[in-house]
Amino acid sequence: MGVGSEGGATTAVKRRGCSCTKDDFFPEESFKSWANYGRALRETGKRLRDRVTARSLEQSELHEVRLRSGHDMKKNLTWWDLIWFGIGAVIGSGIFVLTGQEAREDVGPAVVLSYVVSGISAMLSVFCYTEFAVEIPVAGGSFAYLRVELGDFMAFIAAGNILLEYVIGGAAVARSWTSYFSTLLNHEANDFRIHATALADGYNRLDPIAVVVICIICLVAALSTKGTSRFNYLASIVHVAVIFFIIIAGLTKAKVSNYDQFFHFGARGIFKASAVLFFAYVGFDAVSTMAEETKNPAKDIPIGLVGSMTITTLAYCILAVTLCLMQPYGQIDVDAPFSVAFKAVGMNWATYIVAFGALKGMTTVLLVSAVGQARYLTHIARTHMVPPWLAHVNSRTGTPINATVVMLVATAIIAFFTDLGILANLLSISTLFIFMLVAVALIVRRYYVSGETSEANRSKLVVFLLLILGSSIATASYWAASEKGWVGYLVTVPVWFLSTAGLWWFVPQARAPRLWGVPLVPWLPSASIAINIFLLGSIDGRSYMRFGIWTGLLLIYYFFFGLHASYDTAKAAEVAAPVKRLEEGSPANNGQ
Repeated sequence: MGVGSEGGATTAVKRRGCSCTKDDFFPEESFKSWANYGRALRETGKRLRDRVTARSLEQSELHEVRLRSGHDMKKNLTWWDLIWFGIGAVIGSGIFVLTGQEAREDVGPAVVLSYVVSGISAMLSVFCYTEFAVEIPVAGGSFAYLRVELGDFMAFIAAGNILLEYVIGGAAVARSWTSYFSTLLNHEANDFRIHATALADGYNRLDPIAVVVICIICLVAALSTKGTSRFNYLASIVHVAVIFFIIIAGLTKAKVSNYDQFFHFGARGIFKASAVLFFAYVGFDAVSTMAEETKNPAKDIPIGLVGSMTITTLAYCILAVTLCLMQPYGQIDVDAPFSVAFKAVGMNWATYIVAFGALKGMTTVLLVSAVGQARYLTHIARTHMVPPWLAHVNSRTGTPINATVVMLVATAIIAFFTDLGILANLLSISTLFIFMLVAVALIVRRYYVSGETSEANRSKLVVFLLLILGSSIATASYWAASEKGWVGYLVTVPVWFLSTAGLWWFVPQARAPRLWGVPLVPWLPSASIAINIFLLGSIDGRSYMRFGIWTGLLLIYYFFFGLHASYDTAKAAEVAAPVKRLEEGSPANNGQ
C-alpha cells in the first residue's frame, strides 16, 4: 500500500525561534545520510507513482498541515480589508504601463475590448477561487485547492508556476515603479538604470531603484498583516482618488477623432493584447491566500474577491477609454502613458499627480503581492515540497518572515536585470495555466466524491473533461496557426459546447457547496478553461521557451528533492491517517 495524504501528526511544533540547521531544511529520513539519499533515488519511480495518485484531505490542509508552521496566523481581516487588498493588489503597473504598450503596438483604441476579454476571464477565475477559498480557507490558495482535488504532483507543478508568477509580477511592478519615479523627476526611465553592455538585450538595463523599493516592501510585509492592511487601505484611497482625477481631467481633453481607427488591428490584435493585459488582473489570487487570516471566510471572501474584481474591471475599461481619447494611439508613450498623455495635451502640472498616483498604486501592488506570495510559499513548505524552514511563522508578528524574505530576494534579483516586456508575457503564461487548472479542479470537486460517484459517472466525467480541454486547446492552436481561417472553429467550438452540455446533462453533481458556490456549473468553469487556454494561444513562442525551461528546472528539483521530502512526510503521517488516492475522490464533508 502506498503512502497517502498527510492526515496525521496533529501536534503543533512550537519552536522557540528560527534556526538554520540542516534539519530545518531537510529533516526527512531520505536526507539523514548519503546512503538513505541513494536509496531514495533508486525508488524514484515508485515514489513518483505514489505522489501522482496521492491527494490531500481537506481536514488535513485545514488543521494538521497548518500546524507545521509552529504558530497560527492571526485572524484579523474582514471583507472590507479584502476589498482594499484586492484593489491594492491588482491596480498597478498593468494599467499604468501595459495599457500604453498594447494600445500603441498591438490593438489601438480597441484596448478597452482587450480589457473586457481579460476581465471576463479573470472574473470567471475569481468565482472558482472564491468557492475554494470559502471551503478550504488556508494560506496555500490554489496550491492547497489543487492538492485536494488533482493530487500532489499536479499541485507541485502549479506551485512552481505560482511562485514564478509572484516573482515575475513583483519584478515587473518594481521596474515600472522606476519608470514613473523617473517621470516624477522629469527624467527618462533609463536615466536611473545602469546600462551593462556585456549583458544580452532585455537584461542589460540594471535597475537599482527597483531593488531598494522591494527591500522596503519586504520590511513592511514581514512586520504585520493588519498593519499592512491599514497602510494598503490608506494608500489605496489616495490611489482611487488619483484614478478619478485621471478620468475626469483626461476626458476634458478628449478628442473623439482619436477613435476613428478603433479596429485598426482587428480581432487578432484584441486577443493578442488581452493575453498580455491579463497581467493587469494578476494579484486577486493573493487575496485568496489570506483566507486563513479572515474572521468569517464564508462572508468575507466572496464579498472581498468579487467586489474588488468588479471595481477593478470597471476602472480599467474607463481608464483605457480615457487614454485613447486623449492621444492618437500611435503617439502613446509605452513607459509612462498617462503622465506623457497629460503633458501632450498641455496639462504639465497633472503629470506629477498621475505619476504620484501610479507610484502609490504600484507600491500597494508590491505590498499585497509580498503578503500573498509569502503565504503561498509557507503552505507549500508545510508539505515539505520545499524546505520546511520556509513554513516558520514568527510567534511575535504572526507572519511568515522566512518565506517573505526569500521570495522578495528572488524578486529583487529578477527586477534588477529583466525588461518589463519579457516579464509580462512569461507572467501571463504561468497565471493562465494556473487559473485553468483551478477551473478543472472545481469541476472535479463538484462531480466526483468517493463512495458516491459511480464508475460509469466517473468515466463520463473524465471523457467530458478531456473533450473540454482538447477542444479548447484545438481552438487556441487554430487561432495561433491560422491568420484568416474560420472553418476549424466550426468543429472545435461545437465540440466544447457539446462536451460541457454533456457533462451538465449526463453526469449528476456529487457535491453541493456548503457555504458559497459558483453558479451555473459546469458552464462557468468550462468557459474559464476555454478562455484561459485561448489566451495562451496568443502569447509569443519565446515566452513558451522560457516557460518550458522553468518547468524543466521544477521537475529536476522535484525528482531530486521535493518528491522524496514530501514522500517521507506523507509516510510519517500514514500511521495516523488512511490512504487517500487519486482514484478515490475527496469526501463530501471535509474528509470526514
